[in-house]
Amino acid sequence: MRVVRVIACVLCLLLGRQDLAVAGAPVRLAAEEWPPFVSVALPEHGVSGAYVAAVFARIGSAVAIDYFPWKRTMEVGMNDPHYAGLLAVWRTPQRETQCYFSPPIGSTMNVLAFLKEAPVLVSSLRELRDASIGTVAGYSNGEEFDGLVRQGVLHVQEGVNDEINLRKLLNKRFDAMVIEKRVLRHLLASRRFTRAERERIVFTDNLFHERTVHVCFQRTPAGQAQQRAFSEAARDIDLPRFERDYLRRLDTERPTVN
Repeated sequence: MRVVRVIACVLCLLLGRQDLAVAGAPVRLAAEEWPPFVSVALPEHGVSGAYVAAVFARIGSAVAIDYFPWKRTMEVGMNDPHYAGLLAVWRTPQRETQCYFSPPIGSTMNVLAFLKEAPVLVSSLRELRDASIGTVAGYSNGEEFDGLVRQGVLHVQEGVNDEINLRKLLNKRFDAMVIEKRVLRHLLASRRFTRAERERIVFTDNLFHERTVHVCFQRTPAGQAQQRAFSEAARDIDLPRFERDYLRRLDTERPTVN
């Protein structure tokens, strides 16, 4: 803990020098609504939001999360001097040059969702070359998928967020969509979708690998100091156990998808 306190002191000096915070002010982060990982509607801002708050609490800092559409979240979190960074972010080679990444704050698994009455049954991403696929603008969907999109092998329609894409899928605007598994389950369990709509959605999880999400701290001296302090404090909190305990507290009786 002594190391954590030393890093925290250095962090405070850097923050004060850059006018990022005043005494007692919380660490401010940008995010997009992405339940159950981060959401203003969930206890402690979702499972990843709660974990980040628990880590910062170990170095005596509170956390404030402001919500924006994803592209605005990236812009504000990476560049606005009033913010320390953004969450929850997948690591990519390009983002490695833009952020100081925290240790993992959550684990994710993308799936391919489609309609039960119009199944998209493939065993590899390349087999999707004749399909129209919904994605969220600005999201990374893994190196293989993103690479095939850049090469023109896969054809995507970018939407604003996952919920809008689900509506488009139900209206057959595209053949399938990429979405994180827990996010899909959370959305379909909400009152915004009917039981009939829920029963039309199925998914396959054999096309993607599990990936972690992180806090993207600004690529500044203060951001680097924050990343180091966060990393040191996070060693004392078991993320998988934290996730299990948090998600267990949520409503376990919510409907699921096939």
